[in-house]
Amino acid sequence: MGNTGPAELLAIWEAGLAHHGPGRALLLHRAARPETAADELLSLPVGEREADLYALRRTLFGERMQIRAECGACGEAMEFDLDARDLGVRPGEQDGPLRVEEGEWTVEFRLPTVADLEAAARAVAEAGGRLGANGNVGANTNVGADSGVGANGDSASDSYGGDAEREPTTAARARRALLARCIVSVHRSGRPVPADRLPAAELPEPVQRRLAEAAERADPAADVTLNVACPECGEATRAELDIASYLWAELDHWARDLLLDVHLLATAYGWSEPQILALSPLRRRYYLELCADG
Repeated sequence: MGNTGPAELLAIWEAGLAHHGPGRALLLHRAARPETAADELLSLPVGEREADLYALRRTLFGERMQIRAECGACGEAMEFDLDARDLGVRPGEQDGPLRVEEGEWTVEFRLPTVADLEAAARAVAEAGGRLGANGNVGANTNVGADSGVGANGDSASDSYGGDAEREPTTAARARRALLARCIVSVHRSGRPVPADRLPAAELPEPVQRRLAEAAERADPAADVTLNVACPECGEATRAELDIASYLWAELDHWARDLLLDVHLLATAYGWSEPQILALSPLRRRYYLELCADG
């Protein structure tokens, strides 16, 4: 995970304040893989990045995640804890493109990369869709995936993970944009179909569904979707866990609390920020208690 001490994390947080969405996700990913160039990070499968961010989150904040979502049936706010130890499974090595056969159709495609996801997000944003904090667009990241419920948050006022929100139109645009970028070849009844003659949206729904299933099996961490039963009405809501957004919200909350601690200790003792950050969390808390008692 590289050097993720308080000073380094504050620098990441400060840099992230000037960015939104994909920019913040890239900063977090670089913190998880400081030895990897930005271009290489963008070329990784989406699930590889998500696995890195889950690992970084466990290192910084532990294995328990507090999730908030909204019931899709009755609108009730739901809060629950999640054990994240089993999340962030890395995709296996792929020997060539994935292949799906359905009826008269044969489609070969590759897994979406982080760059693919960002390009699709930009395309949807330009068309009026909402851009999520990690470069998502309120939709599942797997090619051809069914529309789900986003769980994105993008500010300090959001709960970790944010609120769930349904955006079927935006989700459909995102799936088409991703699919168009990731298709390698299409054959119909054994005959090749040129990509410019077959918009991704015109692939039959069963083919798109099979593409989604194949992508999910090959890269499960790219789309962590929870089925949450509402305690009020009992209906289940699908909520997509956006780890980049979630982790940024936690980092933002941590940084603001730490800067308040620095302010209080600097005022009381005259110490510099580097001196205060060099203290262990336990010693900082003890000095703060002494300030409160004094």
